[in-house]
Amino acid sequence: MDNSDQILAELKKISDLLTPKPPTAPPPMPKGMIQEFRAFLSQYKVMGMAVAFILALYLGVLIQALVTDLIMPLIQYATPSGVSWQSIAFGPFLFGQFVDAVITFLIVALVIFMIVKFSSKMPKLKKKGN
Repeated sequence: MDNSDQILAELKKISDLLTPKPPTAPPPMPKGMIQEFRAFLSQYKVMGMAVAFILALYLGVLIQALVTDLIMPLIQYATPSGVSWQSIAFGPFLFGQFVDAVITFLIVALVIFMIVKFSSKMPKLKKKGN
């Protein structure tokens, strides 16, 4: 085999690799309402999403309590006595509640960052049979 035949063979291999393959046929739809419902639950992982959603709601409540009950009282000590944290104003601008919301957001973002960072370092769990 000479050099040009080798080049043509390599080009043929590359062309075969770059040619899109036809999509595989979708699995047949399950028959019966119960089987369709089970397929829906497993395909879209509905139970996992529901658990994550519920945990996220309660994590938000927990973080809100942390900010409201622990962090904001510390900030209240730094403000002059007799002044409510939420009523702090400069001129016509009342921004105490805005600062409260910003601090809450930053704490939530920090907690989510820490959770993602911690979970990315955890070893991956393998399913049985894999």
